[in-house]
Amino acid sequence: MKEFKIPTKLINMCKICVQKTRSVVRIEGTLSSFFENKTGLKQGDHLSPILFNLALQKVIQSIKMVPSGIKIDKEQLNVLVYADDIALSGKNKIEIRKFFVEMENIAKKFGLLINQSKTKCMIVERKNNLKKNKIGHLKIKNYKFERVENFKYLGVMLNEDNNNQIDLQERIKMLTKHILLYRNFLKIKTYQRN
Repeated sequence: MKEFKIPTKLINMCKICVQKTRSVVRIEGTLSSFFENKTGLKQGDHLSPILFNLALQKVIQSIKMVPSGIKIDKEQLNVLVYADDIALSGKNKIEIRKFFVEMENIAKKFGLLINQSKTKCMIVERKNNLKKNKIGHLKIKNYKFERVENFKYLGVMLNEDNNNQIDLQERIKMLTKHILLYRNFLKIKTYQRN
């Protein structure tokens, strides 16, 4: 927090809020005895997402950027981050492995772990490229990430062919659903006025 130039007084107040905290669990109306929280941040605490974001920001800043990923204008981007959603990109599996290992090592220093079950791998290719090496997973160290043909990232459906038709069809479907709901809502309002 000091590296983000947060005042010492505020840092000390945050420490008081997260150190030596105790919790209790209610099961079917019965409370358990109190127990001390030894690791992690308290779920539902307003301070938790801020502290998590500070740690994640430090991890992202600490990663040595290799010249790979998506080129936007003159910028090379190999990591995109929004909240706890992270997308790594590279020219090949070797770059991705190297980048992932580096990110994981730095994240561990801050007490952050990679959730293997929520992590997916997608290989994006040009449309007419032959799909060779269509493996079912990507192995990196002790991790085995499922390979998928498409997934939703920040509300947008991405696929390995760079084809946006799946996303467009899903958006049209959702729009149609909302139009019908709104139309029904307007009918109800009209009847109530009469």
